[in-house]
Amino acid sequence: METFISFTNQSQGRDRLFRATQYACALLKYLLRNEAKRKDLVKKLQFLESNMSSGRKLFRLGNTVNSIHAVKSTLHISDPVLRFCLSFANLNRALYFICDNILWARSIGLIRDIDKERWSLNSTRFYFLSLVMNLTRDVYVIIQLMVQKSRDRHYQRKIDQHLNESPDVACVIVPQLDAFLFLLLDSLRNEPSVALDTLKNVCDLFIPLDKLGIYQTNAGVVGFCGLISSLLGILSVLRPSLKIKP
Repeated sequence: METFISFTNQSQGRDRLFRATQYACALLKYLLRNEAKRKDLVKKLQFLESNMSSGRKLFRLGNTVNSIHAVKSTLHISDPVLRFCLSFANLNRALYFICDNILWARSIGLIRDIDKERWSLNSTRFYFLSLVMNLTRDVYVIIQLMVQKSRDRHYQRKIDQHLNESPDVACVIVPQLDAFLFLLLDSLRNEPSVALDTLKNVCDLFIPLDKLGIYQTNAGVVGFCGLISSLLGILSVLRPSLKIKP
């Protein structure tokens, strides 16, 4: 109970709960779309999804400042690749929140003379660029982990032992591929925060890809990916050790 109270007291925790509910409604809506007997339930899910989205916009009102502060912090990272990726990601995230705040102001009538479609498209583009840079950071960190582990003599003996114990056709034909996958999986197993962040960003990426028309799927895939990434986000809030650093 104390963990739940602590979680819900955080604006990030509440946003994750609202986000999970929003995408769960989107997924259920898609699954029930062809059932005539469930039309009333689908309408209720659509209403709840809309309310969750509106509530999240309120939670995000102060995130622009947080993202700008994050840009300043990442500028001091010594690694040039991490510095570029995280600074660019946070900058695009700040621009995304600015667009999101303007769209929220329009939805409640504070601002009228703006092109909703154009601002929504720009918001999605900034979100997409932020995710791409975060994924680039994840790949860079994974490569670093793999290189570091591959230089360990003890680990090289471990790979040789694994190859000798796996004499199937695939391993015989492409032992390098098997060794690469073994190294990749072992690196991610030892760094669950990196694995979780990578999976979360991959799931999130399907949302702007669909909206921008780069890789169109359907509402079911978007709802499923959004729900999975939201649950992973909740896990990282509940267990800070699973949050990737920096």
